[in-house]
Amino acid sequence: MKKSAAILMLLASASLTACSSQLYSALPTRDAAYALIPPIDQATTPSEYQIAPGDVVSLSVFGEPDLTFEKLPVDDAGFIQVPLVGTVRVAALTPAQASTLIASKLGTRFLRNPDVTLNVVEQTNQVVTVEGQVTKAGSYPVDSQTTLLGAIALAQSPTRIAKLNEVVVFRTIKNQRMAARFDLGRIRAGRDPDPQILGGDVVVVGFSQVKSGYQDFLRAAPIFNVFTRF
Repeated sequence: MKKSAAILMLLASASLTACSSQLYSALPTRDAAYALIPPIDQATTPSEYQIAPGDVVSLSVFGEPDLTFEKLPVDDAGFIQVPLVGTVRVAALTPAQASTLIASKLGTRFLRNPDVTLNVVEQTNQVVTVEGQVTKAGSYPVDSQTTLLGAIALAQSPTRIAKLNEVVVFRTIKNQRMAARFDLGRIRAGRDPDPQILGGDVVVVGFSQVKSGYQDFLRAAPIFNVFTRF
């Protein structure tokens, strides 16, 4: 009777796993996932980087030394101070987009066809948050070479009950919160590429009810005398 109860507990855990998987079933995987979260060999270049509050940028206007600065801080609201035009919000823009915006503002009233170049010279601290079934959940610093495997390694690897084919990366893209699901086992084996992780990403490692139920089953086995000697 006790043996049957233990087996039923394991079967119930497997049933719960199916319900849990439905939570992630709508998320893009494989090629669709990599379209949202590209692999590291397609890493975001500095020109594609979105300026963030706390960054420091350089500004150059060709032929205008009074409008050229080696360092301009981006304030907490995402603005910089530009002579003649005043405050300009550059947060969430790429350097190219910010350059175009400032050129437009200068060209409207002050200069004819200004040639503006803005670059990020110092990035604010970029962090990824790793949650779920990892040994040490938390926020960790990342750079342009950080990958999903690297981010999970920072959290001291998945736990024994992690569901490796349900590793979800959340990212804000064009002011929309997006998510994609990856198979860590395939990435570890080299069968899938390792996606690039950016500052602001959140990584959630799924929970395996089957593994958890199996661990509980093994712990309960001596009590229930499930195993039979042959």
